[in-house]
Amino acid sequence: MNDDFATAMRRSLALTRAGDPGAATRAIQEHLNGGTMPAATATRTLRTRAPLGDVLKGLAGKVNGMPQPSAVSVPLAPGATFEPRQYSGPHGARSYHLYVPSCDKAHLRGLIVMLHGCTQNAQDFAAGTGMNAHAERNNMLVAYPEQTQGHNAQRCWNWFEPGHQSAASGEPALLAGLATELVRDFGLPAGCTFAAGLSAGGAMAAILGATLPDVFRAVGVHSGLAPGAARDVMSAFAAMRGDDTARNLSLPCAAIVFHGAGDTTVAPVNASRLTGTLSDARRTTGTAGGRGYSVTSGKTGEGHPMELWMVERTGHAWSGGSRQGSYADPAGPDASAEMMRFFNMMIESDK
Repeated sequence: MNDDFATAMRRSLALTRAGDPGAATRAIQEHLNGGTMPAATATRTLRTRAPLGDVLKGLAGKVNGMPQPSAVSVPLAPGATFEPRQYSGPHGARSYHLYVPSCDKAHLRGLIVMLHGCTQNAQDFAAGTGMNAHAERNNMLVAYPEQTQGHNAQRCWNWFEPGHQSAASGEPALLAGLATELVRDFGLPAGCTFAAGLSAGGAMAAILGATLPDVFRAVGVHSGLAPGAARDVMSAFAAMRGDDTARNLSLPCAAIVFHGAGDTTVAPVNASRLTGTLSDARRTTGTAGGRGYSVTSGKTGEGHPMELWMVERTGHAWSGGSRQGSYADPAGPDASAEMMRFFNMMIESDK
């Protein structure tokens, strides 16, 4: 990649952050058409990979045909609450919604931090995933932090920036602070905090699991990417497209990974990069919600349980979700139910 192309990519990132993905796309296309990059290379790239415009829109969270978030009503069980709150700590502040189930506070079993995808918000993500209903049945708190446009123009979690990829700084440190505060305030048991997310939120959940194992016991990653898959916007595009990498990016923690086999925004190969090579691996297949799926389960190199769910004919959307929210597909296995099962398995393993 020459310096001219790198300059064009930096200009594209600035335009994307400013909320103009169309201009960002044109900036790259103008460079490709300007002759500074070999025509054969440009032609091959555009033919064999997802169009650059689609990748830019995917990074910004604007995929054609998918509903954008609007005001939604999230169902509540009698006695439960789902209310907006504010967290402020040494690494920043964010608004979030908190679901508190109807059980007695003394019976709360743990916390799930749910990280939305680009352009989404807490209520939209809660409606699309239906996680609150599963939390009600399992006596779990669920927190839905919200990214702001001030920190990312399309409200994406900044998984591809080095300042947000380590335990001690940026968004990982902020989210860990939020989780730690809730554990303290509600008197939750140790080792029962989890994170899950979709797309950019899934990538950030993976970072939390990899860098903060003392806070997050296990993670659920839906349509996401591995920690270290990108260090800037250029490598983010490449990772989303599924370009080859020689690095081992697999998660060192317990995780359940979901991905649609038909995802053209984040290439499905990213799912297997998250899990890596598993020991004691076994593969099963089935059908749920009208979609076929495969499940590969086993142990990481560190001995942690890992599951990879690949769902046929599913794109960049939460499997088994609700159309009440964006980026959710009602067909296929219920990702929220399976993540809750996996997290419960982790809690029960201590008994």
